[in-house]
Amino acid sequence: MSADANGIRSNPIREIFWTRTGLLLAVLLVVSIGSLWLSGTMDAGTWKNLVTALGTGTMISAIVGFGQTLITASASHRALVAPLVEESRRALKDLSAEYRALNTEFFPTHVFDATTNPDPELNRQLMADLAASRCYFFRGFSGRYAAARLLVARSGRELRAVLADPREASAISGRARHMLRIEGVAGDYDKIRARLLEEISIGLAGLFLARSRCDSMEIAVVADPPLDRTEIFDDSVWLTLYSAVAGTATLYPRTLRFSEGSFIYDMQRAEFQRLRATRSVQKYTITPDTSRQEFLALFEKITGSPLSEEGFADLERMFHDFRDEFTAVAGLGS
Repeated sequence: MSADANGIRSNPIREIFWTRTGLLLAVLLVVSIGSLWLSGTMDAGTWKNLVTALGTGTMISAIVGFGQTLITASASHRALVAPLVEESRRALKDLSAEYRALNTEFFPTHVFDATTNPDPELNRQLMADLAASRCYFFRGFSGRYAAARLLVARSGRELRAVLADPREASAISGRARHMLRIEGVAGDYDKIRARLLEEISIGLAGLFLARSRCDSMEIAVVADPPLDRTEIFDDSVWLTLYSAVAGTATLYPRTLRFSEGSFIYDMQRAEFQRLRATRSVQKYTITPDTSRQEFLALFEKITGSPLSEEGFADLERMFHDFRDEFTAVAGLGS
């Protein structure tokens, strides 16, 4: 028995009979059997002895040839075919390892298509990454989703968030145009812009309410935030592609997950750090000890608009309504 290139055990005897050597052995056997049968029908004499000798000789030649061919075939297989198969396997294994390394470096581990409702599997995987992470870097528009996730997750991490600056019109216009494409001709740009400003206020209130989940929060506001959302954890980075043309008609765009060590992970983390280090970026800090009055003053610094106790109560209510709806649809629990 021997092994072929596919790792399947094959029969050398069967292989022999599918070659020209096998055909020759078959001819010798036919001649031998035919000669012996013919000699049995002949009268004693020289011709009978000659035919018998021919049959016996060819029979012996067939047996010896068959044995020699079997031994030679097995030896050739061990000397030539088996090393070649083993070398091919090693080459394929090395090639597979190289492709896996390339996949890890350049290709996403998960791809989630655009949807009109939150994808429970996406949120389950993202929350697992959040639960295993000590640092949560969030770059998005309002921070509402980050605050909702933090309230579901356990305590004990650092949040670094980059949000749109509500005082800058350019920070709102990109997301407003995206929402206008979703709503189509029925959309009203001014109403969308007002709603987006309200979402930023709700997100800030949500982050304040989630302060106990973090050892510290640093909030930076930028005038030209990227349209895509980036969430960076210790072992992965998530990109929500609001800029993808294929996702403009859905509320939740296509999302990609890349693992730590990938080119995208390193690039996004370096870009996030560069953005935070920019001198023109205003940064604000919230800690578990930040009081409501301190937050009201911080809210005015960020938005440029004062916030009363009644206004904060309204934002708190709207955030909890958003959180309850989002966590229920996304399957995150309460």
